[in-house]
Amino acid sequence: MGRKPRVVVGLSGGVDSAVSAYLLKQQGHEVVGIFMKNWEDDDDSEYCSSNEDFVDAASVADVLGIEIEHVNFAADYKDRVFAEFLREYQAGRTPNPDVLCNAEIKFKSFLDHAMRVGAEKIATGHYARVRERAGRFELLKGLDDGKDQSYFLHRLNQAQLSKTLFPVGELRKSEVRRIAEEIGLPNAKKKDSTGICFIGERPFREFLNRYISKEPGPIKDPRGRVIGRHQGLSFYTLGQRQGLGIGGVKEKGAQRGGGEHAPWFVARKDIAKNTLWVVQGHDHPWLLSSELVADDVSWIAGEAPAPGSYGAKTRYRQADAACTLAQADGGFRLDFEEPQWAVTPGQSAVLYDGEVCLGGGVIARAVEAVPA
Repeated sequence: MGRKPRVVVGLSGGVDSAVSAYLLKQQGHEVVGIFMKNWEDDDDSEYCSSNEDFVDAASVADVLGIEIEHVNFAADYKDRVFAEFLREYQAGRTPNPDVLCNAEIKFKSFLDHAMRVGAEKIATGHYARVRERAGRFELLKGLDDGKDQSYFLHRLNQAQLSKTLFPVGELRKSEVRRIAEEIGLPNAKKKDSTGICFIGERPFREFLNRYISKEPGPIKDPRGRVIGRHQGLSFYTLGQRQGLGIGGVKEKGAQRGGGEHAPWFVARKDIAKNTLWVVQGHDHPWLLSSELVADDVSWIAGEAPAPGSYGAKTRYRQADAACTLAQADGGFRLDFEEPQWAVTPGQSAVLYDGEVCLGGGVIARAVEAVPA
């Protein structure tokens, strides 16, 4: 049978990475756990769960009988992820920190550290799969459609995938919970983490306020009427419905055909004029895009796929949308069969060929399905 490779598992304190470590040990691997600390600006705040997560990770390591090391990547995170995150927000775009965090921290800083301490492979609790075919490594969707995380991993390259295992990618989340309870893991019922990668769940506008200067300005409707004031364009994203503070204008809009109960959505951000444009109704034409252009491209195979028909996601938890891929200067263009809702600059457009994630890029601009 041969010796199983030594695997370093990123133990986050959550149930997915804990079950990943267990499964690898069951398969005969020598398993070591590493807890990554990547944020320390407000360790003592109610929103930073790092200390609690480490206690959970250490408890898991104790139950499984494996070593655990606490490693601080906070400087790397601040330089390579958080600084870019702030730059994008300041420019009026909406970045996806989880995508950058995976590429720069979990599969770069963590991978490099694991190799230095003698690992042959690393593993995480992501719901995705790796398949080797003819000497090439493919990133596949996780088998649990509701938990698939390949979208966040689309910037991984061949070298990274060749060293990576995703043990829970073959399982449904309910099965992972069942295994955790069965073997008595202390975090079997711990709720899944949400919020910003490694920063946690916190009031987002209040958090950004500490790092980004805000410049209030007008909120306008499609007729050009000023119907409110925004707190700074950085704090809003396309398709946003909550926190606009203009609910009281609905009836006035109804008298002009706006629909009495139709909610308001952010539809455009005019950086030059510091104006936030909002529309009423989820399916307003300003919220629908027929094509997009993406740059800052990363392809898993190391080269772009051939132009043609594929599926794409422009946001996590979205069904693959049928589209046609074409090359564009420094990036690519996607033309969609059906208009897509709230395609947002700064987010990732990720391409799929069935269950295979091909890679993607950062959305630079979207073209409205019905031009103004």
